[in-house]
Amino acid sequence: MNLVIDIGNTVVKIAVFGVDEQMIEVVYASTEINHEWRDFISKFPIDKAIVSSVIALPAAMLNYLSSLSIPVLYMNAETTVPIVNLYKTPKTLGCDRLAAVVGANFICPGNNLLVIDAGTCITYDFIDSDGRYHGGNISPGLDMRFKALHHFTGKLPMLDTVEETLPLGQDTTSAIRAGVWRGIEYEIDGYIRQLTRKYSNLFIFLTGGNAFSFDDSVKSIIFADRFLVLKGLNRILNFNNGSI
Repeated sequence: MNLVIDIGNTVVKIAVFGVDEQMIEVVYASTEINHEWRDFISKFPIDKAIVSSVIALPAAMLNYLSSLSIPVLYMNAETTVPIVNLYKTPKTLGCDRLAAVVGANFICPGNNLLVIDAGTCITYDFIDSDGRYHGGNISPGLDMRFKALHHFTGKLPMLDTVEETLPLGQDTTSAIRAGVWRGIEYEIDGYIRQLTRKYSNLFIFLTGGNAFSFDDSVKSIIFADRFLVLKGLNRILNFNNGSI
């Protein structure tokens, strides 16, 4: 069995995959090594592991992973991946972004794919039907937009939740919510429409912590997968161990 650990800016996802590349179980944990980590990992006969992190790994975490006595692949810019990476500065490319396109390409091979990850930031990444990753864009995420409106103005309140949004806000609070939420939806819709004009067989993978609504003209080509990065990391681990 494979242990896959994805360490983001705010949360850690820990998953176990079987030999058939199916995810068996996943938990969300903090970056602090505690009983959540130990109890979950001890449940399974782990053979090997992969770790992807957007932060510097704490010494306690490195020590714990070393104590597992299994091969651990720490993903970085030199890690071999089963796609062609055309990014001009691979050392600056987030491992989560690369893993997401690997996951999408594994699930839907032979197609042009736009991968949208709506997390702390919103990333847009494109891989073509020949498995060549061309790069993508980075945009502020939901919470970041709320914080920016509050921080860089004198009177706008800080909001941290999204309730039902109207097409047009009817007070300051609803105006902020509608502006941020609808702005992201229109932004995503713009990327989709631009690329579908260029690539007729484009499919979109949407992952991350936020769910958005789209009109019927694009719903049929959108696949929502919260665990796309984990699936991509598992694919990379197997690729580096000659399992595929």
